Amino acid sequence: MARAATTSDAFNAVAEPRRRQILLFLAHDERQVGEIVTAIGLDQPSVSKHLGVLRRVNLVRVRRNGRHRLYRTNAAAIQPLHQWTETFERYWQHQLTRVKERAERVQAEIDRGGNPTQSTIPKH
Repeated sequence: MARAATTSDAFNAVAEPRRRQILLFLAHDERQVGEIVTAIGLDQPSVSKHLGVLRRVNLVRVRRNGRHRLYRTNAAAIQPLHQWTETFERYWQHQLTRVKERAERVQAEIDRGGNPTQSTIPKH
């Protein structure tokens, strides 16, 4: 099965780590390309290419201010990404809660002067 083009949707676009860096950098403020270049450490043509992809999938918007173009994230377009990842956040939170509970059981056994046994530490 052929891989979808990185410009086909937001999920494919953010699969590229540099684009995620750009989105994080733009999360709090509008920025010019030069600021992005400096912050991310990529050359200007690469940043412009990544911004073009992000614009095509509507994750980034651009506004002209005189000769300058100011880029910013489009929060509404990022919302579906957030909702999708939220499912996995809940899963990992559940797993971390289980690990914490196990560690507390083991520590309680140690505090009582005992040795943690296999019965104290469940296999799953």
